[in-house]
Amino acid sequence: MQNSTKSIKVKDIIYNEANPSYTSVLRAYIRNSRFNTSSTLKPSLIITPATESDVAAAVLCTKATSLRLKTRSGGHDYAGVSYTSTVPFVILDMFQLRSVTVDVADQSAWVQAGATLGELYYNIWNKSKVLGFPAGICPTVGAGGHISGGGYGNMIRKYGLASDYVIDAKIVDAKGNILDRKQMGEDLFWAIRGGGGASFGVILSYKIKLVQVPETVTVFNAERTLENKNDSMTDFVVQWQKVAPTTDEGLFMRMLVQPSTSTVTKGEKTMKVTIVAQYLGNADTLVSVMGKEFPLLGLKKEDCKELSWINSVLWWLKLKNDTATPEVLLDRNVNSAIFGIRKSDYVQKEISATVLESIWKKMTPGKVGLVFNPYGGKMNKVPSTETPFPHRAGNLFKVQYSVGWKEDEAQAESKYLEEIRSLYSFMTPYVSQNPRSAFLNYRDLDIGINNFGKNSYEEGKVYGVKYFGNNFDRLVKVKSAVDPENFFKSEQSIPVLISPAKAYRKTLQ
Repeated sequence: MQNSTKSIKVKDIIYNEANPSYTSVLRAYIRNSRFNTSSTLKPSLIITPATESDVAAAVLCTKATSLRLKTRSGGHDYAGVSYTSTVPFVILDMFQLRSVTVDVADQSAWVQAGATLGELYYNIWNKSKVLGFPAGICPTVGAGGHISGGGYGNMIRKYGLASDYVIDAKIVDAKGNILDRKQMGEDLFWAIRGGGGASFGVILSYKIKLVQVPETVTVFNAERTLENKNDSMTDFVVQWQKVAPTTDEGLFMRMLVQPSTSTVTKGEKTMKVTIVAQYLGNADTLVSVMGKEFPLLGLKKEDCKELSWINSVLWWLKLKNDTATPEVLLDRNVNSAIFGIRKSDYVQKEISATVLESIWKKMTPGKVGLVFNPYGGKMNKVPSTETPFPHRAGNLFKVQYSVGWKEDEAQAESKYLEEIRSLYSFMTPYVSQNPRSAFLNYRDLDIGINNFGKNSYEEGKVYGVKYFGNNFDRLVKVKSAVDPENFFKSEQSIPVLISPAKAYRKTLQ
């Protein structure tokens, strides 16, 4: 593929189906096996750019064809939007563009879109033991998609989102231009910090501001089950709702709620909650705070581990810190796809004990689990219009619906789709309303209409207001200005505004 001014070395970075490496390159960063079946439409080409100019050329060449362009940084999008399509397409796989350049004096870093969060954390740690970055827990997530969609992690209550710390960026637009913040202008720069970069161009890299991390970080986990009548799981969850979004902003207490096999009556299903927590401080302070605010937790110092920040990153990976080293974060863990489905919600009012009991009853026969991620702290202090990510003050916690299965489970996908959709429907009265909000980085194609339809503003608004709230219209205006021909189009992308005359001409085609 080439044009008059830019070219790509085909033998080095372009793979078609005749290339013996095509399948391995395609599979390497597929993270959800649901989208790698014999019936899945495969890309006509896979382009693996090694330079920024390669990306620009790929955009121009694909634009000259009838193919769709999909950009993949880490492949962790739950719906596989970055590497699947219903029309002929090309994958632009960014895994070779993975440099991380840390400037300790400036407390900043340039991170290319194809770098993983693990590589980012490792490079920060390698240069400084007092700096970190508030991004995701999973180290194989690609920085490009994570940051452009908002991106959060276990320091969200102290520092907010990954996208809140972007101070510059480089992007290839629909004309093949390579633009930095000054050249792209503040509207586009605003849009790619939470609006999903793939709607506007190809993110090349972000310059991020790093944050201070303490010498000591404390972690712990705790479990409760429904069958323990002396320590009510429901009361425990009620108290968690009151404490987790309001406590010291240095404390992040993620709560997992999931069906479990009973240890009392073998074979019967019960419910279990697990709190996985991190505190930016020492254990003595944490135990004191929890004793006052969360007495049902019963936290003791011996329940806690005091670690360095980088070892807390490893702890979240469930690795043994006495043997694991930060180099583990450089493992991209390719070809590690699972089968799974995810959905999301936001909770703005505490869920009563009576309702929680009904939720446990609904969940117990199945396999779908819930993950509660608390907000509050810094998230209450950033205006909802500061970036496209609108879910700030007023939200107590975000809910992730999660289910996974093994390849040999017959009819698994239809079974679990029905189960997760049923639970999602059941939760309707207890989550955010008008709109019922959702998190862009938990892409959910059940929401709204596939954007390969008419691609109208009205279609886009169905899912757009759920992801972006009142910021959706501004995103549409930015999209219409920078990509009026809608080249960067995919499922649930930002639509363009078109004139009445142009809309009428489309109806005649």
